[in-house]
Amino acid sequence: MTEIFGFSLSLLTLVLLCGLFLVFCYQIYFYCRYINGVIRYRNKIRKGKVAFLDEKPGVSIIICSKNEANKLKEFLPSILEQDYPDFEVIVVNDGSTDETDMLLIDLLKKYPRLRTTFVPMEATNLSTKKLGISLGIKAAKNDFLLFTDADCQPKSKDWISLMVRNFVPKVEFVLGYGAYFHRKGLLNRLINYDTFFIALQYMGMAIAGKPYMGVGRNLAYRKTTFLHHNGFSESLGLISGDDDLFVNKTANGNNTRVEISPESITFSEPKTTWKSWYLQKARHLSVSPFYTWQSKLMLFMEPFTRDLFYVFCFVLLLQGDMIISLVVAAIFLIRYFTQLYIVNRTGKHFNERRFFLLLPIFDLVLPILSLSIFITGKASRRKNKKW
Repeated sequence: MTEIFGFSLSLLTLVLLCGLFLVFCYQIYFYCRYINGVIRYRNKIRKGKVAFLDEKPGVSIIICSKNEANKLKEFLPSILEQDYPDFEVIVVNDGSTDETDMLLIDLLKKYPRLRTTFVPMEATNLSTKKLGISLGIKAAKNDFLLFTDADCQPKSKDWISLMVRNFVPKVEFVLGYGAYFHRKGLLNRLINYDTFFIALQYMGMAIAGKPYMGVGRNLAYRKTTFLHHNGFSESLGLISGDDDLFVNKTANGNNTRVEISPESITFSEPKTTWKSWYLQKARHLSVSPFYTWQSKLMLFMEPFTRDLFYVFCFVLLLQGDMIISLVVAAIFLIRYFTQLYIVNRTGKHFNERRFFLLLPIFDLVLPILSLSIFITGKASRRKNKKW
């Protein structure tokens, strides 16, 4: 037994308390340093400490689409009708077998900014989407490239302006927030929270000078940067990674900016079944082993210490000691209210959902779900799945 401040503690209890305190400190640091990064950056913008581009250079928007004629019909006009003086929209038809061709022919008559190209039907690349994006980039007449998906809708007509204003000298990447539409049901709330938290994480790390990923639903970079680094040459053998792996390989603290205006958000259709979400999540997680070791370490430490925090709390509460239980409860509540404040304050900025009672549930469950999806997805991934 060890005596501290007049209390006798077993060696196991002391080790558990020390472990709880260490992971608690890391979690608080992570939230204040990274997850709160958007709010700190917003304050810098309001104080005039962030410079933006005054002129409006030409922009090429690239969308790769596969059997998404209905989505293009619904969302493409909101991109073609952006309030920006000089832009083109290149839609790459990736071997669609639906009515995409006919739809694009009709849209070409109405929108002179629209251009189209296609992925040859005989293409054998594992990821024809990477090939499609590469063809779109090759066809682009502008150096500034803006990417989104066929099922995405910008929140405002200022989307292009807000993303491109970040291309001051030396900036090569601009990371935006790609959200999902709000729908009813627990799955949608889980998807919203997971997507939002990941966005706060990659934006916060980029703001701190440690960019590690972006999302293809709302991402911009220079054509010269893509060509200089040989595009997707290092990831052609992977199904995914057309967005995050390229950013992970090439972005750094000096050449990357984030755009945090609520008017710069793009919204996508969320998955509506657990199976489809599982497959989407498995595809996204499949490329994480190819991140740099620094990125993998950072991405491992947060969920690891998060679940370890819950384990320490649970085991210490099982001891049944009133004083220990009060200490654990106090530590738990400090972390919970820190989360609540930072997540919901940033959620208010982005006009996102607020999370209260579901927050600790998602907080605990998501790392476990992600790990299980990564393991089972890796074991069962079909090699012939090309998108």
